[in-house]
Parts: sequence; C-alpha cells; structure tokens
Amino acid sequence: MTAIEKEFVSRPSPTAGRNGAGYMPTQGVYYRPAGSRPKTAIIATHYNVDFSEHYMAELMASRGYGFLGWNTRFRGIEQWFTLEHALVDIGVGVRWLREEAGVENVVLLGNSGGGSLMAAYQSQAVDPNLEPLLGMPVPEAALELLPADFYVSTNAHPGRPEVLTDWFDPSITDENDPMSVDPSLDMYNPDNGPPYSPEFMERYRAAQVARNHRITDWALKELERVQAAGGFDRNFNMHRAWADPRYLDPALDPNDREIGVCYLGPPKFFNYSPFGIGCNNSIRTWLSMWSLKHSQCRAIPHLKRITIPALVVQGLADGGVFPVDAQTIHDNLASTDKTLELIPGDHYMLVPDTARDNLGDLVAAWLQARGV
Repeated sequence: MTAIEKEFVSRPSPTAGRNGAGYMPTQGVYYRPAGSRPKTAIIATHYNVDFSEHYMAELMASRGYGFLGWNTRFRGIEQWFTLEHALVDIGVGVRWLREEAGVENVVLLGNSGGGSLMAAYQSQAVDPNLEPLLGMPVPEAALELLPADFYVSTNAHPGRPEVLTDWFDPSITDENDPMSVDPSLDMYNPDNGPPYSPEFMERYRAAQVARNHRITDWALKELERVQAAGGFDRNFNMHRAWADPRYLDPALDPNDREIGVCYLGPPKFFNYSPFGIGCNNSIRTWLSMWSLKHSQCRAIPHLKRITIPALVVQGLADGGVFPVDAQTIHDNLASTDKTLELIPGDHYMLVPDTARDNLGDLVAAWLQARGV
C-alpha cells in the first residue's frame, strides 16, 4: 500500500486574519504520496462541511495525486456564509498548491454542495462576475483568483437554492411555527400519496418555489427594518427542510436509492426536527446562499463559464441527488472535453463496498487520459 504523508495547512485570508484565539480562517490537510511532490493535485471545499478529511483524500494520494481537503472560514457556521469571502478563501488554497506545494495542474473537486461552490470559484477566476450583495462591495481579492485546470463534480446538485427548494416543505403555513401544516400540500399526509399524482407534484413544486420567494421577500423587508433601527443584520430560523417527495416515491426521478430515508434517516422525523440545511441564517446569508431570486450560488450560470476539461460523476443510489442533476450539470458546462459517468454508489459512496475505490479509479483514469 502506498505510504501517504499528511500536512496541516492554515493560512490567513486577504479578507480575514488570524482569530484572537489563534486559529486561521482557512485550514486544511494536504495528502500526498510519501516523499513526493505531485505535479497534479485536487482541492475539495464545501459551503459548510469540514472537508479536511474527505474520503477521497487518501484514495487519490494512493493513486499518485496530491489532495488538499480545504475549509473556508465558514466551516460549521453556514448561517453567516457569504459567497464572495468563501471564494477568496478557496483562492488561498489554490494559491498554496501552486506557489508552495509546487503543483502545476489544479483539479477542483466539487462534491455534493461543493459542486456549485467550486463552479462559482472557477467562473469568478476566469471571468469575474460576482455582483455586490446589498451594497457590500466585492472584495478586491475576489478579482484576483487563480483559475484551475480541471473540474470534477461528484454527487453534486445544481446549487444551494435549488436543493433547499427541492427539499423543503411547502405545507408549512406559519414560518414561526414549525408544527403548522396545510394537509393538502403535506407529502406525509397519506391522502396525497405516495404514489404522488402529477397534479399533486405540480402544485407541490410550485408551492416550494413560492415559499422560497416568500422568505426572500420577508428577508428584504426585515433587513430594511433592522437597518432603520441602526442594525446591520439579524439571525432567523427556517424550519422543515426534509420533504422531497422523492424520498417516498420511487417513480419520481427513478434510480437505485433506498426508499423511505433522507440523508439523516426517516425523513418525516427529521423534517420536524431542528436538524436540516438552511435552518439557521442571517438575512444576508439567506440572500447570498439560499434565495432563488438573489443567490449567486446557483451553478448553471457558473458552469456556462467553465471551459476546462470536466468530469461529472453520479452515484445511482444517491437519495438526494439524482441522474437528472448530473445531466443538468454536464449539459450546462461550456467545456468541449466533458464526461458524464453514472456509477453504483450512494451519496457518500459507502455502498457497495467497492464504491469509493471505483470512484478513485475512475477519477484517476480520467486524469491520466488527459496526461496528468
């Protein structure tokens, strides 16, 4: 078995210095074959999840590549996320790979939520396009990002606003009461299914979009009130985000997923729990990350600016991201060299037992076929 070296990397960011307690805003772990300085390395980052020990790290290092599992200042605190500063922090990692690790070819790995985030990074690096959010200027450092050479998407959805809207519960009637429900829009009401009729699904999906817009409209008005009182922002809770009918109906976007579960377990239980994506926000973070109207975390506009070779991989047993999502990502990439692969595996590639090794082999073979 290939021996692997690990190096802890932490750096200040152009828009955030070292914390008073001592930790740096950007941190991660660099994996490489022992005694080597790979010329090609992968960097993986997420909006919120700590990727420093990502399951792909040792898999790719054992296949001869460097792997930087990289975290921005928003690891574990997505309620204060803003895209422009996340991209600046990713840029610190890319720059470290090129200037300190001696890497010539940088591969952006967009896994799960990281798919749209890394697409936004490459998009901004090659064609700066971020627009100021609510009067806050785009930092100068976000105009000086180093572009990557390859883009790999694995089990990624087309954006944070899209996935939240697909998952959250449109039957809530009062955003301040997580137990409120309109039975006619409740996917957990057996009178509605499963199976769910096309008519129900049309109303359901439209109501999900309408809910996203209602929260955005409230957020903008509330921010005006907060600012009029001399404030800058405020936090709020968003409830019920485990209600995608695909959890219960295998006929919707069919694949090999287990039916009756979400990523956390029984979906109805977790839908009425305080555990879910987007459940805590500041107003500015809602608008930056989750709002269909205002967020720049939607992948499609960024994918259209990505022209580097790209690989899109989707596990066929994923219960929250589907072949239709992978097809959307693939089709919107501007790359002339792009590949779509649908393979056995759940979201975290835990099943079957060979799923992670198969994914590592696939990514390595794809890179080797391109001479790196």
